[in-house]
Amino acid sequence: MKKLLIIVFLLGFGQLNAQVLSIGPKFGISQGDVKVMEGFKGEDSKMGYHLGAFARINLPIIYLQPEVLYTNTGGSFSDNTFNYDVSFDRLDVPLMVGMKLGGIFRIQAGPIASYLINGDMTADNGSVQKIIPPKEEFTFGYQAGVGLDIGNFLMDLKYEGGLTNSVNNFGQVPTDQRQNQLVLSLGFNLF
Repeated sequence: MKKLLIIVFLLGFGQLNAQVLSIGPKFGISQGDVKVMEGFKGEDSKMGYHLGAFARINLPIIYLQPEVLYTNTGGSFSDNTFNYDVSFDRLDVPLMVGMKLGGIFRIQAGPIASYLINGDMTADNGSVQKIIPPKEEFTFGYQAGVGLDIGNFLMDLKYEGGLTNSVNNFGQVPTDQRQNQLVLSLGFNLF
């Protein structure tokens, strides 16, 4: 009887924890752009991707959702001579604060910190230059969007805007690089 009570207690405690804390993998795509100045014009945005993990802490009215994501993004721009493609590899750490509306719909917003791991600028003549990050280690922005929870699956659609400069220049190209992007993510609650 004692063993049965312990098993029932542990199963009930595990179910309560699953309602308060969710953890799982997350991946998706994004579409970002590159802003440049002084004689250059922005061209096409670039389709990127991200993958990582999330945790969700469900509180009585709101939830907190920290994430850690490896993100690849970029864009392109041109001058009168060359077209340039830019690629960024970043570590992104968003902290979303949200509210559930009904059984499956969510709204959310929060800050994001990004660390530039690697960046390349490739001209259409084949030359490649490394992108020099600013002196600050992390740059900051915000995300806002909506989400759906269907069973153990989650889907988020967010807009990301930059607040601090993530790259001061691309080679010799001065820029005001605050990357804005649309982000579509899928995730799975492991528990």
